[in-house]
Amino acid sequence: MTYALKTDELTKIYGTGEASVTALDKITLEIREERFTAIMGPSGSGKSTLMHCLAGLDGIDGGEVWLGDTALSGLNDRGLTTVRREQVGFIFQQFNLLPMLTALENITLPLTIAGREVDREFLADVVAAVGLGDRLDHRPSELSGGQQQRVACARALLPRPQVVFADEPTGNLDSRSGLDVLRFLAGSPGRFGQTVVMVTHDPQAAAFADRVVFLADGRLAGELHAPTVDGVHAAMRELEAA
Repeated sequence: MTYALKTDELTKIYGTGEASVTALDKITLEIREERFTAIMGPSGSGKSTLMHCLAGLDGIDGGEVWLGDTALSGLNDRGLTTVRREQVGFIFQQFNLLPMLTALENITLPLTIAGREVDREFLADVVAAVGLGDRLDHRPSELSGGQQQRVACARALLPRPQVVFADEPTGNLDSRSGLDVLRFLAGSPGRFGQTVVMVTHDPQAAAFADRVVFLADGRLAGELHAPTVDGVHAAMRELEAA
């Protein structure tokens, strides 16, 4: 069994002394390759902090994070920048597209910055999967919110990263557009061999994943495989009651 991500007693602390807060408390977690994993938990549970540590955006205060075979704690700032550029893709709630670029230019931007050649066949496959073939010459202001997020999805997948991280990717979308994005993310492991990790507060979004990992007070608090909306709702109610 191959893992895209692993942590061993991952710990993250904010502040010092009496004012310190343990955001992540010895998290040990394994995420298999080519799977869609959702991370959920009540507000303040540490789910966003966990994603940032997994992606190398935040440093850690104890334990270890492995992205593939790479231990992140041993990397300097330049090494972490390289990992984020070459092994990680991001999908944000706010889309984060450059307004002066066309959809196609936004999609290919990570490869342009890295000086890498675009695989035109793979680009065509990704564009077809997100349904943007007739919108590639449009700028973000000429696209709906759902179309902009699908551009962001294509941009994240095109470099073929080790892991794509999605931070509340449907938070700014209407229900129909949100479903389009979730179907794309759910299909990406099978269609593209992509590993996807999504942070969400929405049980309906989480139910698209292969597995849901729950956090509470910075600790692992359970998981569901092949989740359903009702199952996720029930698990969240138990966590919030506790």
